[in-house]
Amino acid sequence: MSTAAANERLVKRFEKWDTDGNGVLDAADFQSEARRIAQNLGKDADAPEVQELQAAFTGLYEYLADKAGVEAGGAISRQQFLDATGDMLFKEGEASFNRALSPIVKALIRLCDEDHDGQIDAREFQAWLSGVGVPLSEAGLAFQKVDKNGDGRLSEDELLEVVRDFHFGRLEVELLG
Repeated sequence: MSTAAANERLVKRFEKWDTDGNGVLDAADFQSEARRIAQNLGKDADAPEVQELQAAFTGLYEYLADKAGVEAGGAISRQQFLDATGDMLFKEGEASFNRALSPIVKALIRLCDEDHDGQIDAREFQAWLSGVGVPLSEAGLAFQKVDKNGDGRLSEDELLEVVRDFHFGRLEVELLG
């Protein structure tokens, strides 16, 4: 896939995270996204795994704001977001992406991992995708496409690879909803 496809996904990501629709991303947008995911998964806002997700989204906001040159607590414009995430994807590469997104992936696993084995099975992956807004009809087929080794489970590393490949434009599975 092309850089254009990856850029389209970043634009969609920005629009999805701009929860108040004001054209910029601030800490409140990231917290709103974390709350929305937790609510979609039927999780109590006070649950430790929800608090972990909120902390992970706050960390991502702070990371992106810093990369965009935005003061703490400031707003990230669409162009700043696209520049910062584009640099992370295409200049800094996978290690930078992993550092930024790993806490969110880890927190999502804790939210969805009903059997507490540290991995996500097909049913749990469907819940994850549903939580982020992917229609259930697409979520069921997605697991078959991303479970590359066919063991019926996705580890944290495998899930991070799935999210990374999606954002790099190398995976044709809907992960944004």
